[in-house]
Amino acid sequence: QLVESGGGVVQPGGSLRLSCAAPGTILSTFWTMNVAWYRQAPGKEREWVASTLNNGQRDYSDSVKGRFVISRDNARKRVLLQMNNLRTDDTAVYYCNSGERWGQGTQVIVSS
Repeated sequence: QLVESGGGVVQPGGSLRLSCAAPGTILSTFWTMNVAWYRQAPGKEREWVASTLNNGQRDYSDSVKGRFVISRDNARKRVLLQMNNLRTDDTAVYYCNSGERWGQGTQVIVSS
């Protein structure tokens, strides 16, 4: 089970921090998980945003590179997505993914 939180409404240029928790996962398993964030804007395909691998590697899509930071909090079994300098085209439902598992999504709206 993956549970996202932290979405909301923010003005352009603002920041939000999303959290993806894995409450039903034992700690040692969480350490091995590769976790990614995806997003889906209205009327568009779901797109990959960022990933954190169990070896520490982090990757970002070109559209968020330099603005978003993905990090792991292994002790709390969660992955965070710090989103800075948000733009209106960041508006979407953000989903957490690991393997076959998906969260329910959290809505982010960037609007003035």
